[in-house]
Amino acid sequence: MNIIEKFKNKLPANTLLKMIRFWPPYLGAGIKVTNISDDFLKLDVEMNLSWYNKNFVGTHFGGSLFSMTDPFYMLMLIKSLGSEYIIWDKASKIEFMKPGVGIVKAHFEFTTEELEEIKHNCQNRKKHLFNKEVYIFDDKGDLIAKVEKTLYVKKK
Repeated sequence: MNIIEKFKNKLPANTLLKMIRFWPPYLGAGIKVTNISDDFLKLDVEMNLSWYNKNFVGTHFGGSLFSMTDPFYMLMLIKSLGSEYIIWDKASKIEFMKPGVGIVKAHFEFTTEELEEIKHNCQNRKKHLFNKEVYIFDDKGDLIAKVEKTLYVKKK
């Protein structure tokens, strides 16, 4: 068991934020987690357009846009529900709405009601699959892409 595995459920939000900022796939694409709420129910991500995440036509590379939405819902549920649940990203689908330039942002959020619904649906060790969308906007507020995440949750 590595050190991250040993302490992953005990890391406070600000420590996790610092670790994610330097995670090689995000660092390489210029993806920055800018905020994680202390209860792990809200998270903000942004990415600035630069030479290393620009596509052939000068806009944000679609793979980087997709990457900026992975695996945050899963991570938020792991931190919110705790170690008595198995949580996976099962599938993702992206729909590009318009080319992205400049800074693009995504906001992830779970409500306490959603968490209670997940717990209720996982009673008796039943698996629970559900879809949750996240939207990527540019700095003008225009919708760049929408991503549908399918999450798997089961009580151990």
